[in-house]
Amino acid sequence: MSIDRMSQATPSPHTAAGGLDALVRIAATQPLAPDCDHFYFLRHGQTGRNALRIFQAVDEPLSELGLQQAARAAELLAGEPIRTIVCSDARRAFDTAHTVAAALRLAPTARAELRERNFGALIGTSSANIDWACEPEGGETLTQFVARKRAALDAALKQPAPVLVVAHGGTLYALAALLGVPIDVTVLGNAQPLRFSRSGPTWAITPLLRHAGGEAALA
Repeated sequence: MSIDRMSQATPSPHTAAGGLDALVRIAATQPLAPDCDHFYFLRHGQTGRNALRIFQAVDEPLSELGLQQAARAAELLAGEPIRTIVCSDARRAFDTAHTVAAALRLAPTARAELRERNFGALIGTSSANIDWACEPEGGETLTQFVARKRAALDAALKQPAPVLVVAHGGTLYALAALLGVPIDVTVLGNAQPLRFSRSGPTWAITPLLRHAGGEAALA
């Protein structure tokens, strides 16, 4: 399924996020223009606080389900021609990346700059009504977050291609906005491998899914 077709789906009220229009506006002033024509992105597997919808610290571990999701993602990505893995150093992304890296026989490079947005005083509180335009005490503003992500993603995508970036939901929002790709909540699932591909100046997102016969394929 293409991102254009998925954008017609109705977002779940439990996964929709506020303030994304502001994120898109900020990203549009500093678009990302990678030299590569395709790369891969993977959000980390689920954590206990993901399930409870609570803002997380960097040391939040994967849940048992998250470990299973990471293993499934490794299977889906095992046949892809990935040469480089760059990941957030937050534990949930770091552990997901290493699970995938083992299947690909690669060594991931961890970068603190790829961490999720720092929500400061909001960490440990409910994220059910997340507003990306907020300015949390002790945390990052949205402008600071987008600028950090742009620099981190630009550096990651300059590595030997094809590159796999393993990071967070906020990274995916920022990445899509920086590339001018409309995003739908259906691609935001934990440990859902995505392929970003470029046709001329236009980027698109395609999930990697598993066919009934067991093989991985683009949706």
